[in-house]
Amino acid sequence: MKQVSTVCARDCYDTCSLKVTLGESEQILSIKGDPANPITQGFTCPRGAKDHERLYENRVENPFIRKGEYFEKAVWEEGLDAVSRKLRETIEKYGPESVLHLDFAGNMGLLTTVFPKRLWNNIGATQTDWALCGKSGHDALALHYGDGYGIKVVEISSMNLIVFWGFNAAVSSPHMWALARKARRERGARIVAVDLRESETAKSADLWIRPMPGSDVALAYGIINYLIRNNYINQEFVKEWTIGFEHLKAEADKWTPGRTERVTGVAWKYVEQLGNAYGTLKPGTTMIGIGLQKCDQGADQVRAVSFIPTLLGLHRGFFYSSGSSFSVNESFISGRALTDKTSKIVNQVALADLVKDGKFKFIYISCMNPAMTLPNQHAFREGLSRRDVFVTVHETHWTKTAQYADVVLPAPTYLEKEDLVIPWGHNYVRYSKRAVRPVTNSRSEIRVMQEIAKRLGLTEDWLYEDAWNSVDLALENALEKGNSQTLKSGEMLTLKTKSENNYSTPSGKIEFYSSIAAEAGLNPMPIQPQLCIEKGKFILLNSATPEYTSTQFQEVYGAIPAVVAMNSQDAERQGIKEGHTVTIANELGQVQAKATISDTLPERVLWCPRQFEGLKENSLNCLMSSTPQEIGNGPRFNSTIVTVARERPKVFMA
Repeated sequence: MKQVSTVCARDCYDTCSLKVTLGESEQILSIKGDPANPITQGFTCPRGAKDHERLYENRVENPFIRKGEYFEKAVWEEGLDAVSRKLRETIEKYGPESVLHLDFAGNMGLLTTVFPKRLWNNIGATQTDWALCGKSGHDALALHYGDGYGIKVVEISSMNLIVFWGFNAAVSSPHMWALARKARRERGARIVAVDLRESETAKSADLWIRPMPGSDVALAYGIINYLIRNNYINQEFVKEWTIGFEHLKAEADKWTPGRTERVTGVAWKYVEQLGNAYGTLKPGTTMIGIGLQKCDQGADQVRAVSFIPTLLGLHRGFFYSSGSSFSVNESFISGRALTDKTSKIVNQVALADLVKDGKFKFIYISCMNPAMTLPNQHAFREGLSRRDVFVTVHETHWTKTAQYADVVLPAPTYLEKEDLVIPWGHNYVRYSKRAVRPVTNSRSEIRVMQEIAKRLGLTEDWLYEDAWNSVDLALENALEKGNSQTLKSGEMLTLKTKSENNYSTPSGKIEFYSSIAAEAGLNPMPIQPQLCIEKGKFILLNSATPEYTSTQFQEVYGAIPAVVAMNSQDAERQGIKEGHTVTIANELGQVQAKATISDTLPERVLWCPRQFEGLKENSLNCLMSSTPQEIGNGPRFNSTIVTVARERPKVFMA
């Protein structure tokens, strides 16, 4: 037996360092967390531990070309020729803007996701703003802090208060959750969960606060009001490091106990408890979940919550993401910095209508399953099915998206190739060594990109250079010590991070009243909108579950359960019982699921596992709006208004 060190490349807070144990015939026997990584701490999640099982299930084993309703197996040269020929024809006839390169975070490796963009940047293809997940929160924080990074994750274990706000860390980041529990066990730290659902994190917290959907701005202002009135504010810090406090105070003054209770549904005594915890349990941190900003007022919710630790005198006393504190030159790796051509950038959230309307004639998809993950699925799938759209999918597994392709090309998983993954949740990096030889007839994203470039007759040297050379240059001044060769030797390194008191705003300070927002015509401060759910309708939430990363791992754990949880009183009013088939519907579509009755939810709120395929093969995301948020162009998944009704069995008369 032998062990190989690698790194999970999935879109996740934890970016685990892994130890892969191989048998004599080099089959994978187990995958475990690397104890040398202070974040991974020697364990991994249910997905990482089962990744080797996914290696052999539902794989795209060879290139395939569509022949009518069916796919026909092809050799690589046929597949690449077909793709390149159609790409050249599209550019010549319609121009490079008619070509869409659609990718996302299915694999976060620099060699998998970033370097292959050189082809698309070279030809000036249309690309997306990558706003489907966390961009609204990032942009919201940048309005006030210049960028959105916060504490280093390892600092959690030294905290006396850890507030998980809209963040089910027990599922979404088990390693951050472990650090919080360690702080509670060793330091007596207090853990607070702010979540409208009694999530796994809420169940284990010392204090659980449940605001009504979309009322987090009001709750944050209520807490700020309490902190100001009880002299918990660090006046010296506010005076030295911030501007606009008078605007913040004026807004907070409006959020009296009565008004806060009416809007949030949270009894004032719980606001007092959390306010006292913030004011007395120091140091503390507020862990802001990515899910908090996936709604109509998501960006405002994130920036309002971030103000709380700032008022207590903490430089970046929150956590949302660490990525913007690093200085890895991804623009160089992707080739964007190497060409004068500009690519049109379209809103990823709004993509469904653009594709449906035939704005793109050639779509190349990698590291993403958009036929499940994008909002407004009926429109998007209709667009993929257009006769005048040529779709190429480079993918490891037979996804729903691959079924819409004209050409499917097999890709290797992260276990079958080398790479370097830059985390966005922490700053520990390690070389991702190949664990096993490819088990399919796959080719890497770089090789495919370069072979298409050759067929197009592109001659720029930077398209064909060794990818590790670009990584070396991109890492200059990005690491505390060492370079890519040091990483390849097996050493774990740390990324340099920006100073905690570096605020790249126009004033150089934290701006409670954002001058950037004011100039852009946006609200300079967070606004709490009026909340109203029409009688007979529900707000539908969806979030991650332990067994799945987005739509991945259905090969191991089965299909994502098509279930909808609802409060027992709502179920009684609707005549719905446990296990009934129900239809969830709105103006965009409908999806069928099995009902489960759960008082972990408040009334008039439904919850589903993220991105399931319904009982009648309609995607959950067919219900989701493709209208982006105003700040950051992010999604509105958790502001989806629906009806829910029991499906009645059909009665046939003789």
